[in-house]
Amino acid sequence: MKRRSTTLLACAAVGAALFVTSCSQGDEHVRFSDKPGTTSARPSSAAPTTVRPSNNVQFPTNPRDWTTQRTLDNGTKVVWTELKGPKSGFTGRVWAWVPKQYEDEKYRDSAFPVLIALPGSNGYPTNYWFGADLRLQESVQEMADDGRGLPFILVMPVLNASDNAYWDGSDIPGQPKMGTWMSDDVPNLARENFRTYKDPRGWGFFGSSSGGYVGMKMVLQYPDRFGSAIAGGPDTAPTSPFWAGHDKEKRANDPNYLATRLIEKGGPKVNISIMLGTKESGQAATKAFVKKYDKGPISMQLHVIQNGQHSGRQYAKSLGDGPLEWISKRMLGPVAAN
Repeated sequence: MKRRSTTLLACAAVGAALFVTSCSQGDEHVRFSDKPGTTSARPSSAAPTTVRPSNNVQFPTNPRDWTTQRTLDNGTKVVWTELKGPKSGFTGRVWAWVPKQYEDEKYRDSAFPVLIALPGSNGYPTNYWFGADLRLQESVQEMADDGRGLPFILVMPVLNASDNAYWDGSDIPGQPKMGTWMSDDVPNLARENFRTYKDPRGWGFFGSSSGGYVGMKMVLQYPDRFGSAIAGGPDTAPTSPFWAGHDKEKRANDPNYLATRLIEKGGPKVNISIMLGTKESGQAATKAFVKKYDKGPISMQLHVIQNGQHSGRQYAKSLGDGPLEWISKRMLGPVAAN
């Protein structure tokens, strides 16, 4: 029900995103480096970054050229690349953005936290979070500048394998491995290109609707990789049409089963903030989920949006009202050099 209710809004947002695509600086290529001040247009022959040893920092291992999607007023760029997942075998687009703090000399040896932002509905062939209309990058930058949030690297992959179905961010037998795409290939792309943390407290998700479900599921499924998630109006159980005949695999991707198992194991610790509008359907199930699993290694926050509906635009706008600050206090931020 929730996925259906978000379809029209999602399509509108995708339309806006595609408009941005047509206006992008498509021929300008960017390569990110671990050396502050060098994130700019660079030739394809740029040498790979030298990896320096560090206890908790993963320096870029195989930086690639990205294509500029749009440039913010502060000069930072939203960029994209085509990724053929080495582990999933799936090929799709991934967008990325780094905050201006990433280029600060005092953070040259520091990792930055990564937030993987996932769209609602089918989330293919684009990801509406890169668009200027939703201002996700601008909001993260403003909160980081104000000290209310961390300066997150944003990574924005396509969510599904087509525009007419969804896979619950899972490896469903006989289907594209969208679980491996999200759990392995997309994070590894970030590790290859940016200074990231080895600690799961440096990794999180933000998603709306079906994207919120996938982000929340990833944190519960791989708590040794991802420590936090913000989920706007997520489903709390798998609903992909491809699960028929695969009950065992479906159960293994059910947040209820995953949360129960994590509590029984006693960790690792994870943090989940759920955003829920008072006019959304399925509120009882969402509230029951939070009440049942907010214990032990799982710390949950329910952020209620008064008069709120099931809307990606609304979740983006409400990030600054508490969820992003809550998550930021539980994740690792960049550390300035002495």
